[in-house]
This record gives sequence, structure tokens and C-alpha cells, in this order.
Amino acid sequence: MPTFSAITALRALIAVLPVICCVAVAATTPFSIENRRTINNTAPATVDGRHTLNLTIANIAGWNDDEIVDSITIATGILAQCNVKVDTAELLRITVPESHQYFDTPRSRELARALALPKPTLYFTAGTRQVPAFDAEAIGRGNSRSRPELTDTVWIARGARDLGLVVAHELVHVLMNSGDHDNTPGNLMAEDTTPANSQLTEKQCAVIRASGARNGLLRPGVN
Repeated sequence: MPTFSAITALRALIAVLPVICCVAVAATTPFSIENRRTINNTAPATVDGRHTLNLTIANIAGWNDDEIVDSITIATGILAQCNVKVDTAELLRITVPESHQYFDTPRSRELARALALPKPTLYFTAGTRQVPAFDAEAIGRGNSRSRPELTDTVWIARGARDLGLVVAHELVHVLMNSGDHDNTPGNLMAEDTTPANSQLTEKQCAVIRASGARNGLLRPGVN
């Protein structure tokens, strides 16, 4: 039969176990949101707000916040062609280990799973470790079956040129749930992102609105 001192020691050990467990779990997710900022007044006055989009923006690599805000403002103006209004945009500055600051499927899945941010989410990264390497990559429903944590996300590498156009281009891929390009002169969805390519056709806009609403990314707004 255990002595009183043995029972006391056992109870003490059981009391400590949950603490040991929780510390171990916390150590496996070293990601922390350091700051939240709402980006206001990005929608042009001409947008009636019948189709609204809420964005979550994750700065995981120490980007200049103003550079990100400027890119969102440009992208918002482009989406206004389709009468899509960015209703809210929340910019989060997130501390992550250097290993997770790059777009890399296994680590990025871990990051997205741990943070569980509202979609669509734009991640501003230090770069990419994917092969082939792209300045930005959009992941919709069609190309996320083997990596569901990344559904409806965009990953943008530091140094991407024409940042506002890149943001708009990749968001359209997510909203349309399509990786298709349109190399018609002037079209935003041309493979090459340049200031000369910023237009969307009415057919593209119709797909953006229908697919975005069907997938819960666009919501009916108030005129």
C-alpha cells in the first residue's frame, strides 16, 4: 500500500503534467500577432457596394506597412471595375521564425493552420522557396486539394514589381477560382504584370462576382 508521502508526490506530479503539456504545445507554434491595423477608405466613391470583400493581410516578413497599404489601395481601385468593394481590410504584423517567412508549402501550411486567419488572406513574405519561383502565387479551391490550409490565400514575395497590380491579379485568381490568363493587350490577367495591364472585361467581372459569392468570399453589401 502506498505511503502518505508517495501519494502526495503522485498528486503533485499529476498537477504539474498539464502545465508541461501546454508549454510543449505552445513551443511548437512560435507565431504571434504583434499589431493589428484597419485600412480605411480604400474604395472609390463610384463603387455601389453591392459586392463586398473583406481582406486579411498578414505581414510576416517585416514589410513597410505603408507599402502594403498603397498596394491594397491600388488593387481596390482595380477591383472597382467589377463593382467589387473592399469593405474591410485588416493588416496584421506577425512575428514568425525566419524558416516560415518564405512561401514554402510544408511550412506555409503549418503557419496558415496555426493562425487560422479569415479568408481571403494575403501573406507578404520574404520570398519563395517553391520551384519554379514566382513573385506571387494564388491558391484557390482548384489547386489546394492536397494543401487545404492554403485555400483562398495569396503569397507575395518581397521585391515583386508593380505591387498593387500583383495584388489585384492574384486576388482575381482566387475570386475566380481559376489560374487562367488572358493575354489580350491591357488585360489585368495577362501573364506579365505591368502598368499597361490593368483592365478587366465584363465577362471576367461576372465570373469574379459569381464565383466569389459561391465560395463565400464576396458578400452582398448595402448600397
